[in-house]
Amino acid sequence: MAKPADLPKLRETLRECSLPAALEAMGERWAFLILRAAFNGLHHFEEFQAELGIARNILANRLARLVDHGILQREPLPGDRRKIRYTLTEKGHALLPTMIALRQWGERWELRAPAFPILVDTRDRRPIAPIAVHAHDGRVLEKGDLIWALPEDVGQPD
Repeated sequence: MAKPADLPKLRETLRECSLPAALEAMGERWAFLILRAAFNGLHHFEEFQAELGIARNILANRLARLVDHGILQREPLPGDRRKIRYTLTEKGHALLPTMIALRQWGERWELRAPAFPILVDTRDRRPIAPIAVHAHDGRVLEKGDLIWALPEDVGQPD
């Protein structure tokens, strides 16, 4: 395996980047706010509409998009098949670290104060740690600790 100094200077091209695909799935602001509401326990169209104050047509469009991308699933309620329940899928739950990272970024750089209420862990009821990028061994990595590598230059697990 090549050492970092031996690696070519690589740059991630837009064509190879997964960020556009992620942004296509999530869309824009309303999708993130719907996802936030789903993480906060909302499940029904009327709940999302009341909580977010979003126009019904935009909400219907964004919910359909999140369902199409497998982030939410749509289930008719057994007692009233006209009433629909939206729940996060495994793919949707996988967005939790992203949502928390965006929230923490907003607290630090936009609000410049902790948001209310404070997100805590259920066991200790203490505020969660900042989201960070970690190395395979748990070290927190900073911007200067990261490089792009070709697949053949990536180390394998011990």
